[in-house]
Amino acid sequence: MMLVRIGLVGKPNVGKSTFFSAATLAQVDIANYPFCTIDPNVGVAFVEARLPCACKSLREKLEDEGRLAPMTPDDPRQGSLCEPRTGTCIGHRRSVPVALVDVAGLVPGASEGRGRGNAFLADLANCDVLIQVLDAAGTTDEEGQYLGGAASLEDASNRMEAEITFLENELDAWIGGLLNDGWNRGVRRVQAEGEKGLVSFIHERLSGLGATHSLVMQAMMHFREHRSVEGQPWDWGADVLQQLGQSLRLHLFPIVYAGNKADLAPLGVFDRFVNRTIVPCMADMELALRRATESGLIHYRLGAGTFEVTSASSLSDAQQKALNHMHAKLQTMGGTGLARLLDTVLFDHLNRIVVYPVQDETHWVDGEGRVLPDAFVVPQGMHAKALANHVHTDLGAGFIRGVDGRTRRVVGADHELADGDVLKIHAKT
Repeated sequence: MMLVRIGLVGKPNVGKSTFFSAATLAQVDIANYPFCTIDPNVGVAFVEARLPCACKSLREKLEDEGRLAPMTPDDPRQGSLCEPRTGTCIGHRRSVPVALVDVAGLVPGASEGRGRGNAFLADLANCDVLIQVLDAAGTTDEEGQYLGGAASLEDASNRMEAEITFLENELDAWIGGLLNDGWNRGVRRVQAEGEKGLVSFIHERLSGLGATHSLVMQAMMHFREHRSVEGQPWDWGADVLQQLGQSLRLHLFPIVYAGNKADLAPLGVFDRFVNRTIVPCMADMELALRRATESGLIHYRLGAGTFEVTSASSLSDAQQKALNHMHAKLQTMGGTGLARLLDTVLFDHLNRIVVYPVQDETHWVDGEGRVLPDAFVVPQGMHAKALANHVHTDLGAGFIRGVDGRTRRVVGADHELADGDVLKIHAKT
């Protein structure tokens, strides 16, 4: 199963590694200096599916038929029946995996070799979407050097805007440079084949970044509609190629923003960015809460706006004070923001849905009798045969038909899947 890959980017010292650790509970270096992270860290985070797990429908069916007793108040899984191969399901809240890639901090001029230069940019090549972690409190300069406490509203706003702009500019320059390097060869294809040759050339140049033919076509349409460019492609200079790179970047690297250090940010700073998706976040608090949960000090669920202390008598005065502070901030902010951000990225920006392939359409189990072990994250609009191929290439190659587990209706290869579908795949073996 190929996981959605989300790249964590931004200048040094804004909290990327803390965000990564909080979301994945992986142990990475976290320090208050630029380039603490040198090699990309890759981990798995879990996002709660928007619809209740299919095991809720299964439980209701079994209870109605008298084949299963109602849930008891002391059930630790709160009624969930499924047996997830990855993630968890409690109270029919099914978590699904995504891959997070935390790369070294970016500084202006990376496309020209500064910092880690193109090594940084290459780390992002196979990401489906980027989360740019911003310093919403304005505590760092453009190089990621720590300036001190929270900035004024005006300074914090200006620094956030500068962070956003420099990342876009670096990506545009990087893509434009890749096009410029082989442009003379590319324009010969344009002269011979026209627009089709241009699209094919760009696709070939950027295929290592995850570019597809259809994505390049969409980017070219955007470029033609939003850029007033004179002359033929063989007359375009580096400035036009960077503009073309900008259109390609919008499709290759969609960006969502994490306004980190939100608890320190000046009031009203997020109101300055109404045309961008910026989710206020408190990565350090999320990490502290999850580690406290692991230690058994509290009960906390990712995304919750509160938590419960398991035993106040075992806390030191310092721990009690810290938990009181975090509880107050959580209630004010409505949560740390990490769960909301990952939900927004996965389901709104990437338009993913969650489906459940099974080997038995009656009992919703796999070949070993496990109930709904797999919850696949797939693009909205995926067809039944494409899901079969997603599960295993042999199933896709030998696809015969599918059976909707909820309705028992036979469906064909081009049946479009909906969020929460359960599907049995029949294939030649």
